[in-house]
Amino acid sequence: MSLEEFKKIYFMEWGHRLWGRFVGLSFVLPAIYFVARRKVSKPIAFRLLGISGLIGCQGALGWWMVKSGLKDDLFAPGSHPRVSQYRLTAHLGTAFICYTAMLWSGLSILRDRALIASPAKGHAELLRLSSPSLSVFRKSVAGLALLVFTTAMSGGLVAGLDAGLIYNEFPRMGTGLTPPKSELFSDFYSRRPDRSDIWWRNMLENPSTVQLDHRILATTSFTAILALWAYSRFNPRVRAALPKSAQKGMLGVVHLLMLQVTLGITTLLYLVPVPLAAAHQAGSLALLTGVVVLGSRVWVPRRMMGVLRTKLSSPRAVSNTRFPRTASAAKSLSS
Repeated sequence: MSLEEFKKIYFMEWGHRLWGRFVGLSFVLPAIYFVARRKVSKPIAFRLLGISGLIGCQGALGWWMVKSGLKDDLFAPGSHPRVSQYRLTAHLGTAFICYTAMLWSGLSILRDRALIASPAKGHAELLRLSSPSLSVFRKSVAGLALLVFTTAMSGGLVAGLDAGLIYNEFPRMGTGLTPPKSELFSDFYSRRPDRSDIWWRNMLENPSTVQLDHRILATTSFTAILALWAYSRFNPRVRAALPKSAQKGMLGVVHLLMLQVTLGITTLLYLVPVPLAAAHQAGSLALLTGVVVLGSRVWVPRRMMGVLRTKLSSPRAVSNTRFPRTASAAKSLSS
């Protein structure tokens, strides 16, 4: 590595650390203020404190990850410095969880504000979403969020092991759709005499197996999202009960899916150039965002439904109630 190459990598790491600290402080300091001044409800206060804790955990995980690359044997001539794929994936996973928690909290506050601004319309919308016809769809969206997250985490293992630099073809891997079994579950990765760890170590440490895992999860996500779109599109009862906003959200998820699949295959075929790899990682977060937004549009906040029912049953209470103009002021309504 030349001095100029080192400077480039150093600047990226330095910028990442500074940006991470800025993001953390820009969330934690306002959160402390809002909680201390009791400007948010207790549920939101607990969320803010929980997310603040996750941000602190994320910083600690970042250092723990970097520390795994500071070993003497990694500085030997001909060695390739790298961090642990386990710690890299843990760092990535915490970032995704933290982001998702922020996104869901923000969406729930904005939705509560919109519902309480028009109680009658909001109550009718929630009753429509409570239809048994949407029960399967709602649970499927939650399952999709978990599946997309798991696929992204398998991508973290691929990145940590440089597994994208082998089998740069699609859909085949060598002479078949999968490598030979002897390669997928090699004794080389087992560390116990009885080979009892051969399965899980190959699943997490063998680049060939890790890439195959990522392909399988990505293909499963692709199939599941298209199946859910078809279910929402061609099932008359679901289509009639699904709000227009949710239908648009489902279509948006399909578009993000197509973009992400294209980025993933292109990244593999072109031997993982950094710009494409970064775009593929960003695409996974964009896809998860789309699924979370879709989930927020079909989720039924039971507490808010009770609040709206109380407001509608007491017209005097509605007329005497000053509805909050800002999301932060809706502390008695947010959940």
